[in-house]
Amino acid sequence: MVTHVEGRALPAVLEEAVEQHGFVLPGSDARAGLGSVLVGAAGAVLTGTAPAGATSLDAVAGAWHAAQERLGLPAAPRVCVVLVDGLGHLNLAERSGHAPFLRRASAGCEPVTSTFPSTTATALGTFGTGVEPGGTGMLGYTVRVPGTGALANLVQWSGAPEPEEFQPHASTLELLAGAGVTVTSVGPARFAGSGLTRAALRGARYVPAESLADRVDAAVRALREPGLAYLYWGDVDKVGHHQGVGSHAWGDALADADSELARLARSLPRGTVLVVTADHGMVDVDPRLRWDVATDPRLAAGVALVAGEPRASHVHLETGASLERVRDAWRDVLGDAAVVLTRGEVVDGGLLGPVADRVLPVVGDLMVAMTGVATVVDTRTQTAASLEMVGVHGSLTPQEMLVPCIVVA
Repeated sequence: MVTHVEGRALPAVLEEAVEQHGFVLPGSDARAGLGSVLVGAAGAVLTGTAPAGATSLDAVAGAWHAAQERLGLPAAPRVCVVLVDGLGHLNLAERSGHAPFLRRASAGCEPVTSTFPSTTATALGTFGTGVEPGGTGMLGYTVRVPGTGALANLVQWSGAPEPEEFQPHASTLELLAGAGVTVTSVGPARFAGSGLTRAALRGARYVPAESLADRVDAAVRALREPGLAYLYWGDVDKVGHHQGVGSHAWGDALADADSELARLARSLPRGTVLVVTADHGMVDVDPRLRWDVATDPRLAAGVALVAGEPRASHVHLETGASLERVRDAWRDVLGDAAVVLTRGEVVDGGLLGPVADRVLPVVGDLMVAMTGVATVVDTRTQTAASLEMVGVHGSLTPQEMLVPCIVVA
């Protein structure tokens, strides 16, 4: 049995997950995916400025302008795109009393969907390039490297090939800069030239600034002339991981961000379009609903490596292991706490978008999407700090998948 979502055939296991667990699939139940946000902002700048050399973008300009129209972004000579790491649409709605500016600004704005997995490395790859994860290969916090079988961390970019080799698609910022648009990226100094920046957001002039107030000031200075500025803020995500999205501390972090974003909106030059989005949302998990592959022989049998994250795992099998036997074991052990998919079901269901041949080995033989507040870990490869996280993300629940796309013009 199959159904169709946006023209694609959907395997029965995914259809059931949508119905039973409320899963949100990438590109569905929202106006457009996260990959359209920066692409649409680029279209708005191109339309608003018509920079010299823009004709070199003819191959992509149509798609950029289509994304601009879908997201309701007016043509503008200046666009500021802010990504608040970890600020899910539903997380924001639940704590909107802490965010009066974003609450007012979001009136009439619909959310967009994150990527699967709904995690920073994957989402930033698609946000930065407009290419779905199956094209970027950035399929999780950690991934198995094709050819070597090593476990690479894509946030720290350790154990991975050179970023431009692993993720060869040009970034939207790179294309804009090449067309003569002034493009500025504002973030912490440690991200300048980092592997993740080079993989997903290369091409911009990087301006380091540590506090959010300093980043707001830097973005305002950059937009004194026409162009696009991208600003990243990570503290909301950091607090969510350590103390949970239901904590007082998370509300305080949201309030602090909201105050500075309100100042940003007031300070930007007249005619600037401000777009606020996020890479993913978050759920507070229950440590009593956690399975450890390292200590559970039923889950470990036939498994060579577990990559990804506790809410969205790539399970790579040992040579000669039975896919059906391992799949059935994981489904039996995890029950309703997870949806266990084969690589074929993931690819056929379009969860990663079109999957390039070079990316196919990065996808687990099985992918596991957690439901509710459950997690799967592997203490053989994960740090103690990661196991202590209260707020986690990566799966297909609305809390994790829906992110804001707030346009202030």
